[in-house]
Amino acid sequence: MPVDRLDHVTAVNARRWCFFRPGPPGTHNQAPPESERPGLPAAHICRRSVCAVIGTTEAYFVMTRPKAIALYLPQFHPIPENDAWWGRGFTEWTNVAKAKPLYPGHYQPHVPADLGFYDLRLAESREAQATLAREYGVDAFCYYHYWFAGRRILERPFNEVLGSGKPDFPLLVCWANQSWTGIWHGSPGKTLIEQTYPGDEDFIAHFNTMLPAFRDKRYVTVDGKPMFLVWKPDQLPNPRHFAELWRTLATKAGLPGLHLVAVKHNFPSWTCDELGFDAELRIFMPSPVRNVHNGKQYPTIYDYEDIYRQFIPSEPANGKTYPSVLPNWDNTPRSGVNGVVLEKATPELFRKQLRLAVEWAQDMPDDRRIIFIKAWNEWAEGNYLEPDLRYGHQYLEVVRSELERP
Repeated sequence: MPVDRLDHVTAVNARRWCFFRPGPPGTHNQAPPESERPGLPAAHICRRSVCAVIGTTEAYFVMTRPKAIALYLPQFHPIPENDAWWGRGFTEWTNVAKAKPLYPGHYQPHVPADLGFYDLRLAESREAQATLAREYGVDAFCYYHYWFAGRRILERPFNEVLGSGKPDFPLLVCWANQSWTGIWHGSPGKTLIEQTYPGDEDFIAHFNTMLPAFRDKRYVTVDGKPMFLVWKPDQLPNPRHFAELWRTLATKAGLPGLHLVAVKHNFPSWTCDELGFDAELRIFMPSPVRNVHNGKQYPTIYDYEDIYRQFIPSEPANGKTYPSVLPNWDNTPRSGVNGVVLEKATPELFRKQLRLAVEWAQDMPDDRRIIFIKAWNEWAEGNYLEPDLRYGHQYLEVVRSELERP
C-alpha cells in the first residue's frame, strides 16, 4: 500500500512495527532516527532491524526488546527491629560476611566488588546502583515493600528515593505480604512479625500510603496503569475484593486504574483471573529436602544446568504471564544446612536461561513485554546481579548482550 506520511506506523503483529519513509532507498539495516519512531522510546529499540525496499518506499521493521525489571531488597541498613532481634547493627550483610563453605567446593562467602558493603541510607549508594543498572540494560527496580496492618519495615530507602526524586530511575513496588520469621538467622520456626489483614480500613490506609508512589513520574505502568505486585496473593482473605477495592480507590484518586500482578510461586492451581488480578508473575524455586550423608546434614543441592529451563513458562505467551529468571541461588548464609544451593550457576548458563525468556516474551504485547530478574541484590540468598569478586560484571554483561542480541 502506498505511504506518503513520514509518521505512519503500522503494527504488523505483537512483535514488530513498520516504519515507512517515502523517497529513494537509504541506508539499509538501520532503524530510522529517533524522531521517526513514533510510539517507541529509543531506550527500548534493540538492534533487531531490517530494511526492506519496495519501489521508492523504505519499510523498517523494528522489534522492541523486552523490559528487564529487577527485584530489589532494601534490607541493607540497620533498623530497630533487627537490632532487637539479632543484635545491634544487623543487616543483610551480617549473614553474608559470616558465611562459610558447608561442603567441598562450596562457593562461600560471596563478597561484593564495585559497590562494596553499601548502606542504603546513603543516597550515593542508591545512585551508584541505578547507574550500574542503567548501564547494563536493567530498566527498573521493583522494591520489596512491607506492610503489616499499618506497620512498615525497611521503608527508609524507598521513602528517600520517592521523596528526593533520586535516582532518576524507573521503579515499582512488590508487597511482600508474608510473616517474618527467624529464617534470616537460622530460626525458621520463630515468628517475628505476623502478616494480618484487619479489613478494608487497613487496605484503604495501605493504598493511601502507596498513592504518592503511583503518581511519581518514574513509576512503571502497563497500559498507563501503575503496576503493583503482591507476593502471596492467595493469602489475602478475599483477593478479588482487595483488587476491586484498590482499583476503585485508584479511579477516585484520578489514576486510570491499576495493573495488579499476582506472584505465582512454582505451580499452584489458581490463575490471576480467578483472583481478580490482571496478570501473574511466574517464579520457580526448587524445594529443600533433607540431605543427610554419613550422619551429617548438608544443604539441598541442585545442578543449575539441570533445572534452568524450568523457570520459563511451558505454555505459549498469553499476554497475562510475566516470566522471571534466576541467575543464581544459595541461601545458606541465611538458612545454613536447611538452605538450597543451585550449584554450578555461571553467567554463561544464565545466558541460556535469559535467552529462553527473551524469546518467550517476544510474543507478548508490546507494553507487557517484560522479564523480571530475581534479583538485583539478595546477597544472603546468593541471588544477585551486582558485581562480586568471582564474576565481576559478567552477569550484568549477559543481561545487556542478551537484551540487545541481533
